[in-house]
Amino acid sequence: MNQLANDILAVVIYSLLGIVILAVALVVVDRMTPGTLWKELIEEHNTALAIVMGAVVIAFAIVISAAIVG
Repeated sequence: MNQLANDILAVVIYSLLGIVILAVALVVVDRMTPGTLWKELIEEHNTALAIVMGAVVIAFAIVISAAIVG
């Protein structure tokens, strides 16, 4: 049972670490782009930007998961 608890704790820690790194990466991308991404996505309904940001999130997630796995 102790090994199971350790494994669950490791999964939770690595998941939270990945989510935090992804959030920081998105903030960096938002700061690097002119204007605000949130305004373009929500208020202007910019579908092209939504598709690009979705691709960016997937790409960041793949890189982060590969870095965590090793």
